[in-house]
Amino acid sequence: MNVLAVDIGGTNVKILATGQTEPRKFPSGPTLTPAKMVEGVKKLAEGWKYDVVTLGYPGPVIRNRPVSDPHNLAAGWIGFDFDKAFGCPVKMINDAAMQALGGYKAGKLLFLGLGTGLGSAMIVDGIVEPMELSHLPYKKATFEDYVGVRALEKSGKKKWRRDVADVVARLIAAMEPDDVVLGGGNVKMLKELPEGCRVGANANAFEGGFRLWSHGEASPDTGSEPLSKPKKPGKKKAAAKKAVAPKAAETAPVVKKAPAPKAAAKKAAPEKPAAEA
Repeated sequence: MNVLAVDIGGTNVKILATGQTEPRKFPSGPTLTPAKMVEGVKKLAEGWKYDVVTLGYPGPVIRNRPVSDPHNLAAGWIGFDFDKAFGCPVKMINDAAMQALGGYKAGKLLFLGLGTGLGSAMIVDGIVEPMELSHLPYKKATFEDYVGVRALEKSGKKKWRRDVADVVARLIAAMEPDDVVLGGGNVKMLKELPEGCRVGANANAFEGGFRLWSHGEASPDTGSEPLSKPKKPGKKKAAAKKAVAPKAAETAPVVKKAPAPKAAAKKAAPEKPAAEA
């Protein structure tokens, strides 16, 4: 199955199909509607063969549908029929979650995307959990206001780097991940990486888009998919089965003893006529 992975950003829309090596892109921005996005992707993907599409969406996604319009794009995304527009099956996932999925190895991963805003997602034992941390309060505004592209342009690299280091440290302390991946177009602006972090490859978003169609069933809450079947739940189920066995053994003796009084009653029955005589 050939997959067309689409990474919808606030600055550009990037695409890559199975078997291709060079991504293609076109500008996005505040005038990009879902219809314009589909039109642009179809035109850009001419000559590529694909059976299904993955959309990395810059906003929250539930049950394969966006629940709010993107902050940096035009309105109209909620309720839009992407399957009909593309003419093939479409899966949608939060864009940060798609990048996290592409760079996931094992354990508990925290992904932070330094792009137009601040993308964020976690993967725990193969289960993707998109998050919306960018608009949480921080100092006099939000995280995005201090580490997004506008902050970089307004405050300069030196202050922006200090704020990035502080924000990353705070989120690591709160989430306690095993692995931290920094991605997004502005990660290259960092002079040095915050402690405990690694840089995610640019191709991770597309790899995540491909993986979405090759692993498990879609999560009912996030529209995302498990990278692999977690081992811990399996162990818990096995433990639960073992716990049931002793209970059955405990009740068995009670059942066996129950017929004893009835048998005694039947033996006593013949003595009644003798007493009457």
